Amino acid sequence: MEARAALASSSPSPALPPSSRRKLHLSTSSQNLSFLVRSTNLRSHHASSRRLRVYGSALTLDPETKRQQSNSEEANYFACPICYEPLIRKGPAGFNVPAIYRSGFKCQKCDKTFTSKDVFLDLTVTSGMKEYNEIKPVRTELFRSPLVSFLYERGWRQNFNRSGFPGPEEEFNMAQQYFDPVAGGLLVDVSCGSGLFSRKFAKSGSYSAVIALDFSENMLRQCYEFSKQDESLSNTNFALVRADVSRLPFASCSVDAVHAGAALHCWPSPSNAVAEISRILRSGGVFVGTTFLSTRLNNPFSNGVLRPLRQFVGQTNSSYNYFTEKEIEDLCKSCGLINYSCKIQQAFIMFSAQKP
Repeated sequence: MEARAALASSSPSPALPPSSRRKLHLSTSSQNLSFLVRSTNLRSHHASSRRLRVYGSALTLDPETKRQQSNSEEANYFACPICYEPLIRKGPAGFNVPAIYRSGFKCQKCDKTFTSKDVFLDLTVTSGMKEYNEIKPVRTELFRSPLVSFLYERGWRQNFNRSGFPGPEEEFNMAQQYFDPVAGGLLVDVSCGSGLFSRKFAKSGSYSAVIALDFSENMLRQCYEFSKQDESLSNTNFALVRADVSRLPFASCSVDAVHAGAALHCWPSPSNAVAEISRILRSGGVFVGTTFLSTRLNNPFSNGVLRPLRQFVGQTNSSYNYFTEKEIEDLCKSCGLINYSCKIQQAFIMFSAQKP
């Protein structure tokens, strides 16, 4: 068409004999046809290139695609539990149980590798060790038991209402109110057990990703079994991680929200655990926890006069760490957290604090 326009707009040429005019017409038509064929081939080439870039990224040499593939090898959330350097991830993209299960993680500084066991990613310091074996306190080992893990949501947790726990649904709603300032961020549910609250947080759609974290392998397996029964969780950013609460596998100031349901009294060193939680929280990040308060029923040394004896007796038995409300507040503040608040019902306490 451009050739025709050029011919139409050109200055009049001397009259040509009919045979010459026919030759000129044929020549022009051939040029137009050749132009159209080249244009069509060029468009097809561009379209094919686009399809290659979208559907065949493994074959294309597009630099942008290479950068995207390179970025997919990096873990966005996890850090080495030894040196806290970011872990490099190699594997399929996506932040869900199947994608993480098929991925490998490595610390470039320590040169230590981490892989998935069963259905969870093991990010403990002892991950991958063959000879060394570490035994935790009895109260910690109890929850690694297959039987206790199986029973946790099948009767064990329900007994908490005798101590004033309002029930999972109400506790979840209370926690959501505390977490409202950090909605849309990353939430880590430490000592998640069988994932009772982890699954609720993930299904709420209030967070960019939810990580269910526990030291017990069997608790994480139970969490996976419950998750399989809920199809809505298959499309959420939800991961299962084994880790020690006193050595959390996250970079400093990288997490928006941390939840610890009925966990504080189980930790071998609550002060180390809360200090770790404070370390990983971003500025403005929120920590919410629940536990049993110290009473005469669960702690014979709850009385103010006898309470100093607890440190001596506690070293010789396997009892849980029960604290008063003032002790919990003091613990949070000493670990650098502010804006402490709590709600108490009988022996149940839900407390919250924020990273400055």
